[in-house]
Parts: sequence; structure tokens; C-alpha cells
Amino acid sequence: MANINVPDKKLVFELFKKYKGTNDIQIRDRLVKLHLYLVEFLARRFRNRGESLEDLVQVGTIGLIKAIDRFDLGRKVEFTTYATPTIVGTLKRHFRDQKWAIRVPRRLQELNLQVNDAVSRLTQSLKRAPSIAEIADEVKASEEEILEAMDTSKAYTLISLDSERSDENDEDFTLLDFIGQEDKQLTNLNELASLTNAVKGLAGQEKKLLYLRFIKGLTQTEIAEILGISQMHVSRLLRKTLNSMRKKMIEEERIDEQK
Repeated sequence: MANINVPDKKLVFELFKKYKGTNDIQIRDRLVKLHLYLVEFLARRFRNRGESLEDLVQVGTIGLIKAIDRFDLGRKVEFTTYATPTIVGTLKRHFRDQKWAIRVPRRLQELNLQVNDAVSRLTQSLKRAPSIAEIADEVKASEEEILEAMDTSKAYTLISLDSERSDENDEDFTLLDFIGQEDKQLTNLNELASLTNAVKGLAGQEKKLLYLRFIKGLTQTEIAEILGISQMHVSRLLRKTLNSMRKKMIEEERIDEQK
């Protein structure tokens, strides 16, 4: 089984400390290699725009190098959190410069509009977020079709498309990769990046879920087939795993603030 190789926090800190004091390119190259997993993760979110993952990783690596050069050890923020908008901004400008258009299948566009309308109606009538089953019943579609429409549309809209700002530190984007029973917005991409240090405490199956979903870019249905479980079970496991990681991150921040 493949693992998400998150670099040791102390090692990263020491390498940055040495690099800032020496500007040694070899140290910077090591920092780049340690964080290529983050570039690949972010690059995969753009994989449906007509370019190979290899090319996207090359573009994203430019942003990673910029982030390494600009990162200030005095910042009270994880490097992955700082680097994420810089890498995404570099990828976004690459496509903007190339004038690439985002194309979502018309079937999914129409279904997504119906889903959005249904969610709004059901939220008002139920006084809570509707479940996938309730949305499916409302628009007369299967639960799998509802999830596909949601997942595909969000994958294509990671970045706010109406934002005119080009400063990589001002990018605003969300990540809604999965919806479970009565899910609300789960996390944003900056938060996910800052959670990567919590991966080490996860069990094997949880790591595999994250790897298949966020690194390999598989849909919940594809993951369910691989693991031999239902799609809804995959959704619940993903939600539970990210919630666990988020709690660990909050606890670590609380401990750091007390030091």
C-alpha cells in the first residue's frame, strides 16, 4: 500500500534554519523534494484541464520554490499552509495565461444546478442540511449521480473563478470533496494542508483512504469498489478521518500557544 509521506516537522524546521542562514541550493533542493507530495496533490486538482500531471507538477514546483524562498521562520504557520496558496496561484496563472477554459459535462452542470436548488429548498423546510438520500429523492436521481455532480463541480471550482487578484497569498478557494449524511462544508484547502502533520497518527486504512481520494484522485465510488465497501461507507470514513485530523491539529495549536 502506498503512503502519504509527510516530512518530519522538526527536520523541515532545521532545514529551513540552515537554508535561511546559508542560501545553500542543495538544502533548498532537499526541501523541494520533501514537499513534492504537496505539489502533486494540488496539481491533481487541475488534471481535467488538458495537461499531463507531470507538466502540472513542474509548474507547481515553481510555486513551491517561491514559497521556500519567501517563507519566514518567524511566522506562526506551518510551511504547508503558507505554500499552498502560492502553489495554487502559480497553477492558476499558468492556465489563465494559456487561456484554458474549464469544461464540465453539460449533464453534470444541469444536475448540479438542480442539486443546488434542492439543497436550498430542503434546508429551509427541514431546518438542517439535507442528506444525500433526501437530495436524490427531491431531484429524482440516484445517490451516486448526486455525489458525482457534487464531486465533479467542486473539483473544477477549487479556486474562486471570479477573483481578479493575482497575489498568490490572496487566493480564496474551497475543497468539498465529499458529502456524507447531513454534511456541512468540511474544510478548506489551507486547513487540509495544515492537517498533513496529523497523517502520521492515522491507521493503515485511514491512510489508504486519503491516498486514494486526495493523491490518486479517485472518486468515492471507485474507492468503494477497491475496498469492497459501499460508497456511503467510504463517505462516512473520509469524514471521520478528516475530523480526527482536524481535532489533532487544533490540539497541537493549543499546546503550541501555551509554550
